[in-house]
Amino acid sequence: MKKRKALVPALAVATALSLSCAVLGTGAAAGTLPGRAEVKQGVSVYANDKGEVDASNLAEGYLFLRYTGGKNVRIKAQIIKEGGVTYTYDLNNAGQRETYPLTEGNGNYTVKILENTTGNRYAQAYVCTLELTLRDPMAPFLYSNQFVNYTADSATAAKAAQLTGGVEGTVGKVAAVFDYVVDHFTYDSAQAATVQSGYLPNVDQVLAEQKGICFDYAAVMTAMLRSQGIPCKLVVGYAGTIYHAWISAYSEKDGWMEGIIYFDGVNWTMMDPTFTSSGKRSKPILDYVTNPSNYQQKYAY
Repeated sequence: MKKRKALVPALAVATALSLSCAVLGTGAAAGTLPGRAEVKQGVSVYANDKGEVDASNLAEGYLFLRYTGGKNVRIKAQIIKEGGVTYTYDLNNAGQRETYPLTEGNGNYTVKILENTTGNRYAQAYVCTLELTLRDPMAPFLYSNQFVNYTADSATAAKAAQLTGGVEGTVGKVAAVFDYVVDHFTYDSAQAATVQSGYLPNVDQVLAEQKGICFDYAAVMTAMLRSQGIPCKLVVGYAGTIYHAWISAYSEKDGWMEGIIYFDGVNWTMMDPTFTSSGKRSKPILDYVTNPSNYQQKYAY
């Protein structure tokens, strides 16, 4: 069996949307991977004349949101876990639904759709409160959403199937995806210098061009793993003082690998594909990404 290279993901370097890693956590108990359920629409819908929250897939950990107010203004969505983190997103004003995850676990969530009024001020267009009981704690990290946007027919999913075909075990599959991204992608410094707030990765485009910023690296890897039924978090936080992104994958043997991945067949280490890739797996880069104190998680998608 061919010996695998040291595994340490390398998302991108400094930008408004950088990616990085965390430390090994206990997470959910290891066991059988949960599997995806059929996507439902219109079964459980909450709405007024300005906003719509389709909670038909609530137990799977995601919602469809839609703005129906018809105004040509900027729209925001907020998802707030009681006693937890506030997630703020852009939502289109064309009446098209978008998918948003519920990643803070079981409990009560307040969902808001907000209309821009003047400057940075927003007015509440619609709000509802939902009680979440997940079918499986890993479920939210198996589906496509606004940040990890792919379908079964995506080139990204096809590439992931090719890379993992015949590979045994979840860790081996994660390693195959990681090695491909690290060894084939390059960091796009020009994009990093011009990226705007609200940027969303197009995973198939990033895969075709084989370059991007850290957000792109993480989104592609997350989409690849989820498409193969492997729960994966796209994590955003800080690498030192740089806003950065990274991933965490789940193994049925070891449970959640929080910000880390199997390293050299023996030890656990940080999973930062951007830095690893752009640093060419150099010792200083590997020393940096394997030090948990360099990373601080803020959000998971």
